[in-house]
Amino acid sequence: MSVQKSDMARSDEPKDTSRDESRDDMDDLFPPFAPDANDRPRRFRPVPFRMIAPNMITLLALCLGLTAIRLAFEGRFEPAVIAVIVAAVLDGIDGRVARLLKGTSRFGAELDSLADFVNFGCAPALILYSFTLHNLKSVGWIVALVFAIAMCLRLARFNAMLDDPNRPEWKKDYFVGMPAPAGAITGMLPLYLHFLGLDFSAWGRPVILVYVLAIALLVVSTVPTFSGKTWGKRVPRDLVVPIFLVVVVVFGLVISFPFEAMAAVSVAYLTGLPFGAAQYRKRLKQEASRTTASTKVEHPAAPGA
Repeated sequence: MSVQKSDMARSDEPKDTSRDESRDDMDDLFPPFAPDANDRPRRFRPVPFRMIAPNMITLLALCLGLTAIRLAFEGRFEPAVIAVIVAAVLDGIDGRVARLLKGTSRFGAELDSLADFVNFGCAPALILYSFTLHNLKSVGWIVALVFAIAMCLRLARFNAMLDDPNRPEWKKDYFVGMPAPAGAITGMLPLYLHFLGLDFSAWGRPVILVYVLAIALLVVSTVPTFSGKTWGKRVPRDLVVPIFLVVVVVFGLVISFPFEAMAAVSVAYLTGLPFGAAQYRKRLKQEASRTTASTKVEHPAAPGA
């Protein structure tokens, strides 16, 4: 009888619904599993389409990455490479669409991170292994594993750094290490050159192995690389028409000469890495000098010191 009274008292207690009402719509779709016989079925609010649209783009990119793996197993390397490149383009779009529509969510961030691991870690590694690294037997497979795991570690570090409240605002202009999409695109440079007619015979396989390993090390390194996240907020009026023309020219080059364009982009990106690191060090010194100057203003030296 006492047990029944305690159960009735527990059911009569008022429940705090403010936390449930303020919870993100996307997170409500996947609540933590905590079975309780006394819980009543919850009625979920309809999810706005603006919360779904960015995740649909991420899922399309994930489908392209998985399809690229299948195409690599079938020996169709050209469409496999194109699938990874299109996935990288979609990866650059989904986050901006989410911020534009105000549809960001924790669920979308986690989904994007997992999709990036498949698209830019697993897919390029398996494409490169099927292309030429399999000829090096176990050593080639180890390098493919290193490439994929390097992408996983890089994404985990990126997610951890997002929660750092002490990170200065200006450091958002730079990534720590090479970003995952750039690592995947530059890592497939040997494939671009092969499509352009360069024959990688027995002498080229060790070179490709060393190159892929170097890209993996750049991904997990602490070399600062320019992110460009602050670009595009405001465009000067006199640059609008030139930007339109540049976009049209670049689009035409990519469509007409896709692998020549990707090879040029990869080489240009790798060449520009030292300049981005130098710019980062320059800004770091400027911020340090500003901090020192502000400290001296707030705490002037005592007379006669």
